[in-house]
Amino acid sequence: MPAFLVEEALDGITVQHFLRRHCQVSARLLAKLKRTENGMTVNGQPIRSIDILHGGDVIELIFPQDNADIQPVCLPLDIIYEDDALLAVNKPPFQPVHPVHEHRTDTLANAVMYYRQNRGETYTFRAVNRLDKDTSGLVLIAKSSYAHTFLAQHTQKRYIALCEGELQGSGTIDTPIRRQEGSIIRRETGEEGRPSVTHYTVLQTAFGHTLLSVWLETGRTHQIRTHFASIGHPLAGDDLYGGHRTIFRRQCLHCTALTFVHPLTRETIRLQCAPEDWLFQFTHGSEMELRQCFTSDFFEG
Repeated sequence: MPAFLVEEALDGITVQHFLRRHCQVSARLLAKLKRTENGMTVNGQPIRSIDILHGGDVIELIFPQDNADIQPVCLPLDIIYEDDALLAVNKPPFQPVHPVHEHRTDTLANAVMYYRQNRGETYTFRAVNRLDKDTSGLVLIAKSSYAHTFLAQHTQKRYIALCEGELQGSGTIDTPIRRQEGSIIRRETGEEGRPSVTHYTVLQTAFGHTLLSVWLETGRTHQIRTHFASIGHPLAGDDLYGGHRTIFRRQCLHCTALTFVHPLTRETIRLQCAPEDWLFQFTHGSEMELRQCFTSDFFEG
């Protein structure tokens, strides 16, 4: 049950204005709270959205229960962090985030719903950030619609990637991205696309590849993959965008860090998740050692 303290400077503000402007409660959630018994209370007493608040008041919210329609399935789940408001997990490669088409029971959502069910909790699956099926790394899951809305506006992501060819220093790719005509999956850069900004720093170059730290100002579908392909450096293993699968059988992309403001405590939290062994082999090993990584499920073998 989240609680919010009304600061003295906000004395006289209405409940609705306080929740919408200062707590970032969406209009849709506010409407649901109004219909929920004791959905909003101040100092332990029920309150209406039009009522006036005073400095020192404490508002508590009871979020409506979710109706989860995703089948719970017992699957491995690598939990990095959890509290009453959110869950952060390390998604393995080759696992979709949401059930789609031929993947109905082998997704991250299925695994989280099974975990939730065993703990007697009732939230549905709300991923704050989404990773492609073949991309690994941190996924942040909100346990309420309020937490999801808040985290979507207060979360920064950092990736580690391996691209083909050699880059130097750091740079920014600021090119609009649009859906490629005739395809429902592939994206491309183009003037009619949505504004998209990708920043990167080179970590190391070796074996005709470049290891990168990447962070985004925008969050477009396939943004990192599309942007690096557009400058002639597709991600290694990403054959959808021109990369080769001579060694790698998926795009070399991993969400390695999330920094976010907690939706209830307003504390800034940073989570980190080490990438797969292949990256350590790349940064510390020889080409022969890199190829010996074929025992990993990341590589052709």
